[in-house]
Amino acid sequence: NLIPILEELRDSKSTKPVLLHVKTEKGYGYTPALKASDRMHGVGKFSVTTGKQVAGKPGPDSYTTTFAKTLCELARIDPTVCGITAAMPGGTGMDIFGKFFP
Repeated sequence: NLIPILEELRDSKSTKPVLLHVKTEKGYGYTPALKASDRMHGVGKFSVTTGKQVAGKPGPDSYTTTFAKTLCELARIDPTVCGITAAMPGGTGMDIFGKFFP
């Protein structure tokens, strides 16, 4: 049960940062999501039957792409910069970062 853990963190007297790692499983009941562990966390339009995403209109970079590019720029300047993925590198931009900073 996550609620007591969150309450304990909230009520803690500690002023130090805390990293709470929550392992989740997604896709139950939807086969395309089960088969694509790194996809379908936050998607645009897609075919419910196949799970295939429908291409949208071209536009500016997504938040994910902008984040990845910025993180790479910062890491080129500062070698202490690192990234932590939420177990979905493609959905967070960490796949791009990982190509340049394995």
